[in-house]
Amino acid sequence: MQLRIGDCGLRIGEGSVCARRDLSLPIRIPKSAIRNVVLLLAACTPVTTRPDFKPDPRALVVILNARPERVTPGIDSLARAESLEVQRVNVRDGYVETAWYDPARRRSYPNGRDIADLPATVKIRCWADPWVPGQTRLTVEPVYRPRVDPSRAERDLELIAPPEHGGYKVAQQLIEKLKHRFGTPQSAR
Repeated sequence: MQLRIGDCGLRIGEGSVCARRDLSLPIRIPKSAIRNVVLLLAACTPVTTRPDFKPDPRALVVILNARPERVTPGIDSLARAESLEVQRVNVRDGYVETAWYDPARRRSYPNGRDIADLPATVKIRCWADPWVPGQTRLTVEPVYRPRVDPSRAERDLELIAPPEHGGYKVAQQLIEKLKHRFGTPQSAR
């Protein structure tokens, strides 16, 4: 009578034990471990709608008394009330980006083409980042392009709008309205 021990590759014969030559056993991983790894990778996804660059250090910064989840929809609604067309908004990422906007004509250019006065148009980007619990560090970046160069990336041509630029004034008005809506901490006043 032969008894086969399949898990360890041994065969017990007539009083002797002989090892099997083929020791290639499949590695068994429980399905629950695979599922846990897949769920972990899905939960830690680095996907974001924010651009892959940081705001310009010369951008306007303000601290608001609200969480980023409340500030981002506030930016969206105030921008639309100022007749700015919002191109991208993501509440989870705390990011809002407008289309190119001409403050003199009060007109947005969604595709970036057909702009009558390129240096006068502005794009406003807002980053709402958590600061201390219950507060947001809002960075508002009003940028303009002095010229068009199809051989270069759009970001390479953008400059922060100077304080006398109409787009800078629109960004300041947006910040003032957000300060009025959400308030600022005592230390920031």
